[in-house]
Order: sequence, then C-alpha cells, then structure tokens
Amino acid sequence: MDHLWSPWRMKYMQQDNQKNDCIFCSAIKSDLDAESLIVHRGKANFVILNRFPYTSGHLMVVPYEHKPFFEDLDESTQLELLGLLTTSTHVIRKVYHPDGFNIGANIGSGSGAGVIGHIHFHVVPRWSGDSNFMTTISDARVIPEDLTETLRKFKEAWPEK
Repeated sequence: MDHLWSPWRMKYMQQDNQKNDCIFCSAIKSDLDAESLIVHRGKANFVILNRFPYTSGHLMVVPYEHKPFFEDLDESTQLELLGLLTTSTHVIRKVYHPDGFNIGANIGSGSGAGVIGHIHFHVVPRWSGDSNFMTTISDARVIPEDLTETLRKFKEAWPEK
C-alpha cells in the first residue's frame, strides 16, 4: 500500500459538510482574501488558488453567484469570467512560464466535480516534463511551492484595472 504524507488535508477532511457553506460561497463572504487564497475579485467573479492543486499555479475562476451551470449565469458574468480566464493564463505565463494549460470545468457529479452546484473553471499550467518519476512510478504529484508564496506572486503579477 502506498502512503503520501499530507497532514494539512486533515482539517479539510474533518469538516462537517452539512454545517458548512459551499467553499466558494464561504471564500467570497470572508474579507480575509489571503486566508481564502483569493487572488483577484472582479465585479461578478473572482479568482482563487486551488487549495489542493494539481500543479503549482493551479487557479480557479468562480462566479459570486452560486449557480450549477454556465448557462445559468447572465451574459455579463459569463463575459467577465472568460476575461478572467484569459488574464489568469497571462499571469501564470508571466510567473511560471508553462508549456501549456488545461482549462475546463467539471459540471455535475457525473463529471467528477469536487464542488457540485457552484460552477467554476480550472486553469492548470502544464509543462512538457511534468509527468516525472513521482507521477510515473508513484502515481503522485509533487507541489514544490507553498500556496502563500504562489498567492504573493500572482497578486504582484495581476494587472491593475
């Protein structure tokens, strides 16, 4: 049996999900952006780091409204969301210089969505060599940077508007 030590996940695993709001709704209600890992707040959407990233620099773009589907959002929210996806890729390129991106949404329980009911889009930077020996042999990913450092870098690189 393989074991991967990740003690920071215990707090997440022990949450009583019946008592807690949606993680995105909780984040936007908080005024503690650094603690919530919020990179940027727009008019109708926000950009947040994934607390359990696939790679360093894994962002999510999320509407403030708790809606399950993209088509449930009004047109101005959809347009801002697409603009924030674009800005996110520019910022990630500037900070990490990836070879490419995976951008997408897992919508509904059948898609493997981790947060069901609140549409959100992932922006995952990718590198040609990111399937290294840990992924190939151990079926595990190594995240080499603390999230607070990633947040600092992204906030510094985010364009002022």
